[in-house]
Amino acid sequence: MAENLGLAGIPGQRTALGPLFAQARDYFDQAKASATRKSYQRDWRHFSGWCKQHRRLSLPAEPETVALYLTDQAQTLKVATLAKRVAALSQAHQFAGHVSPIHDILVRTVLAGIRRSKSTAQSRKRPILTEDLRRMVSFLPDTLAGRRDRALLLLGFAGGFRRSELVGLNQNDLRLTHDGLIIQVRRSKTDQEGQGREVGIPFGSTPATCPVRATRAWLADLEPGDTEPLFRPVNRHGQMSKRRVTDRVVALVVKRAARAAGLDSADLAGHSLRSGLATSAAAAGVPERAIMAQTGHRSLTTLRKYIRSGSLFLENAAAKVGL
Repeated sequence: MAENLGLAGIPGQRTALGPLFAQARDYFDQAKASATRKSYQRDWRHFSGWCKQHRRLSLPAEPETVALYLTDQAQTLKVATLAKRVAALSQAHQFAGHVSPIHDILVRTVLAGIRRSKSTAQSRKRPILTEDLRRMVSFLPDTLAGRRDRALLLLGFAGGFRRSELVGLNQNDLRLTHDGLIIQVRRSKTDQEGQGREVGIPFGSTPATCPVRATRAWLADLEPGDTEPLFRPVNRHGQMSKRRVTDRVVALVVKRAARAAGLDSADLAGHSLRSGLATSAAAAGVPERAIMAQTGHRSLTTLRKYIRSGSLFLENAAAKVGL
């Protein structure tokens, strides 16, 4: 999408400024995460294809065209997916030097009506609570894959990591201290500029569920290498790859461990580890600021969706009236 948008419209002599133009394009590409750019490109291609099919101009698109597109897509897509499509359309128009049709009253009103009609309540994946995690890791075998899964589950939960943060860890991102592990998260969803942050992983009170011990056991299976990925694929023959696992593997490990423990895995996913820590910490009375420091949440509103679930019975009004 960047080929014909944004930098393609920079005035001046491109021949004389060739090196600067190339560097600017490089910076342009790095402004957003690769996954975000690919997502925008997919959404833009979908909109362009829809416009071509219905003989409508896609760039610049009339507000009426966008309103009809959203109305058509609302029949099958969730509100969150529509919002992502809207963001892609807006970016495309702005990069091409056009006024975004998203700001038109017609588009905004139709989108508001879709939200009201479909309801913006999201179906969230169930959090893995502490007692669930204890049961899940107790069924893991003492094999190469089992030790990896134990470390992945316990570290992912204790750090409240996003899937991308967890799979993005390298061996040199971990530092052992007498208090536990210090994890250097080099880049995350809310830190696209790579300022990084440190997350402390304390020793667990029970050896079987201690994230530090589990991670050290997994590190013992790896060949030392400062820049090597921490979590890697292990095939059914017990052979380990040097590649990095994908975020999809996190979800597969969670579901597989849950099923082995006799838990319903249908509404569990990789995000269940992160939401599970926030929920369990809230239920234990941990202050919001401490939870945010661990999970890296920037939005208190987002965090409180988990906190509310975990603190439903803390200071509960009905519990204090003598029923």
